[in-house]
Amino acid sequence: MRRTATGLIVLMAAVFLVSGRYLGLHPSIGYVHAFAEAAMVGGLADWFAVTALFRRPLGLPIPHTAIIPVNKDRIAETMAGFLRDNFLTPAVVGRRMGAMNLAKALGTYLADPKAVKDSRIRAGAGELAVEVLESLDPDRLGGQVRSGIKTQLEKLDIAPLLGGMLSAMIADGRHKPLIDKIIRWTGLVLEDNEEMVRDIVHRRANAVLRFTGLDERLANSVIDGLYKLLAEVLVDPEHPIRAKIEEGLEEFARGLREDPELQARVEKLKRELLNNPAISDWWQGVWERLRGNLIDSIRSSGGVGGAYIGETLGELGAALRDDERLQAQVNRFARRTAVGIATRYGDQIVRLVSETVRRWDAQTITDRVESAVGRDLQFIRINGTLVGGLVGTTIHALDVYVI
Repeated sequence: MRRTATGLIVLMAAVFLVSGRYLGLHPSIGYVHAFAEAAMVGGLADWFAVTALFRRPLGLPIPHTAIIPVNKDRIAETMAGFLRDNFLTPAVVGRRMGAMNLAKALGTYLADPKAVKDSRIRAGAGELAVEVLESLDPDRLGGQVRSGIKTQLEKLDIAPLLGGMLSAMIADGRHKPLIDKIIRWTGLVLEDNEEMVRDIVHRRANAVLRFTGLDERLANSVIDGLYKLLAEVLVDPEHPIRAKIEEGLEEFARGLREDPELQARVEKLKRELLNNPAISDWWQGVWERLRGNLIDSIRSSGGVGGAYIGETLGELGAALRDDERLQAQVNRFARRTAVGIATRYGDQIVRLVSETVRRWDAQTITDRVESAVGRDLQFIRINGTLVGGLVGTTIHALDVYVI
């Protein structure tokens, strides 16, 4: 475009020289001559104006030229101020974000099967997830999560919470499977400790029973009776022992909610568990297994992990696209996040822009601005050449017919 604009001036100069030699041939040559003369003046004037923005015309130290390089620091401050006042104020960010439905736009894109299948989103998401999981320091992250969980659990009064949960289970009848498991567990304990029960009966039996061998029959009767009792309690929902167990559970739940002494014992047990190294080792093992399984799933040779990610992204997109309440929540979160970033880091962003422009040398800022708007500036030169020629023609016509 620069060559085109310069070539047009050169063309006008050639027309001016040629037409000047043949002015006497015909009156119309005067109009051509006037057009070329004024076009040269207009083109050269606009060349000077455009060039003066970026550099010294012909290298001459003419005042008020090379405007952009000379004033780059002021330009940096102006750009930073414009950015701060028009884009990075919380009110502006909140208003602009409020007029956008980012959640729906994102959901519409992700819900498109072709967009997720044919693009690199799925592969990129999978690779990103794997890289994040592999880059995490197991000991450090596990320790941080463990410490966070421990801190939150230490703040939590767990006894009233457990009491409320147990009371809710009893009210809804969900405690009955728990009672069944307790009964079955008691039967298994009895089965594993039959010899101990027999030994207790033998030791408590008198000499006569031991001499006659009735103590063995008595021990068998006791064990059989216990088995029979457990079986009856297990199959009979209305058995009195079940009622006693339920009463005990209700009393325990009430104690968890109201008894300070029981609550203190539960809190002590909680602290002992949290400080137990075995719990820390257990959590570390859980985290490592979870991390390894996630990586294997994503990288599975059959593409199961990638397909799962693609399916998950599609489901997320459909939810964002169709659920207006979810859209409102996501948009509100995005708006608050953007406003928070503008509030906390707006000045730092503005300062970064200003300092970056300040660090540019004169040639860098000249090249960047000129590459951004230079094409339009060359059109200014072309338009100046043509408009100058039209103005020169008009003046020549006025000179011939009016003056």
